[in-house]
Amino acid sequence: MASMPGTLAFDEYGRPFIIIKDQDKQTRLTGLDAIKSHILAGRSIANTLKTSLGPKGLDKMMVSADGDVTITNDGATILKLMDVEHEIAKLMVQLSQSQDDEIGDGTTGVVVLAGALLEQAEQLLDKGIHPIRIADGFELAAQCAVKHLDSVAESFPVDMNNLEPLIQTAMTTLGSKIVNKCHRQMAEIAVQAVLAVADMEKKDVNFELIKVEGKVGGRMEDSMLVRGVIVDKDFSHPQMPKVLKDVKLAILTCPFEPPKPKTKHKLDVTSVEDYRALRKYEADKFSEMVQQVKDAGATLAICQWGFDDEANHLLLQRNLPAVRWVGGPEIELIAIATGGRIVPRFEELTPEKLGHAGVVKELTFGTTKDRMLVIEECKNSRAVTIFIRGGNKMIIEEAKRSIHDALCVIRNLVQDDRIVYGGGAAEISCALATSQEADKISSLEQYAFRAFSEALESIPLALAENSGLSPIHTLTAVKARQIAEKNPALGIDCMLKGTIDMKEQHVIETLHSKKQQILLATQLVKMILKIDDIRSPTDAGMGL
Repeated sequence: MASMPGTLAFDEYGRPFIIIKDQDKQTRLTGLDAIKSHILAGRSIANTLKTSLGPKGLDKMMVSADGDVTITNDGATILKLMDVEHEIAKLMVQLSQSQDDEIGDGTTGVVVLAGALLEQAEQLLDKGIHPIRIADGFELAAQCAVKHLDSVAESFPVDMNNLEPLIQTAMTTLGSKIVNKCHRQMAEIAVQAVLAVADMEKKDVNFELIKVEGKVGGRMEDSMLVRGVIVDKDFSHPQMPKVLKDVKLAILTCPFEPPKPKTKHKLDVTSVEDYRALRKYEADKFSEMVQQVKDAGATLAICQWGFDDEANHLLLQRNLPAVRWVGGPEIELIAIATGGRIVPRFEELTPEKLGHAGVVKELTFGTTKDRMLVIEECKNSRAVTIFIRGGNKMIIEEAKRSIHDALCVIRNLVQDDRIVYGGGAAEISCALATSQEADKISSLEQYAFRAFSEALESIPLALAENSGLSPIHTLTAVKARQIAEKNPALGIDCMLKGTIDMKEQHVIETLHSKKQQILLATQLVKMILKIDDIRSPTDAGMGL
């Protein structure tokens, strides 16, 4: 009886019945009411993001409970920072996050598309069509749209000698971001960073070798790509040289201090002689450690731990520049870049374990006395750092997110070099294809096909609206020209350049990203349409 949801009781005739606990405190929605409640939640999330779509999309200001302010138009970031209660709304947040994890771009578009599909599903439900038939129709329409995308996609070979096409693609991604005032420069930085670490034979890009570092102050135009590592530290002593050339680095994870027992211990110093002996022991140990580093041939010590002023002074005397308190990830990156080994004990330090760098220099910023170390001309040039400057912390954080999107798009092109054209061109082309396919279907699914076709048009409609154009007029004109010219590259002229041919405007998106958007949005809508019962405790008196 333990598995029963309530208590078993009997009436006066001995007939059993179950008393289910807390039924007065349960709220329940079933059937169409449940589905419509879900659709409303999903659409409200999509409507929030709709105004952020495209190059003229507006930003959102998100204020956290602690008062931290984030200004962004990145769909995944907005949804992550939104305080969402409704379960279906949470699914929309996860949808955006999975697009971000898989592709890195198109996070706003995927949510807007899912919202439009839900809106169309609601109209079909009102016509009396069963939710399962709608879900199956959407699935077939998505497969039809993806097949059509494959047929209109163009190959886009990644040529190391001609980076212009890749830069144009990165510029499409960055067009809707805050960094678009130094649009081309950021795109070039992203392309060079990815190609520096890309393995063209395996068609793979290791993002761990690309570090993005930001420093408040200066202009965004001062951002640069460093073929090496930037560490937010300075030399441990102000009198150490600021520039070192042809450097051999000892990368240490052991502290510069005399060895101590691992167990609890107590040392009693009872006389002046004892104290002097202890001081001499410490000084000898420091001297021995520094000598071991010098004997290995090192000209710079990178230490994960700190050391006191006495050790610091000794390092200066022995002409061994050092950097202290360097974090674990930076230590690993320095080791990869310089070809050195991370050494856990001074006794293990040998010349073969040293890293090599052409130049190590200290950068100073403005009047704030902020300093950073740059390690360049490394043995392994595949480790790079993108260094971003900006007027305030918010701009730098948004620039980092923008650069991340651009890096992801270039990586996707390295992995799969097929592209489609942006500006809503691919969606309009797919909408026309699914609409034509609907005419060939004799079953009830043709309604879902037409609804899917209309939902795809929500992307170009939102792009036109956000660009200040008349949405319906603009979309109908583009559709008519796509049919007449059979050109799937015609889209919305968001930047008002006078041509709707996205090929001429160089508005390019990866095929992988566009397919993923359609498939993910359809999967989520199918799942929502299949939920027809919600049981949840009401807020009153539950005391969770």
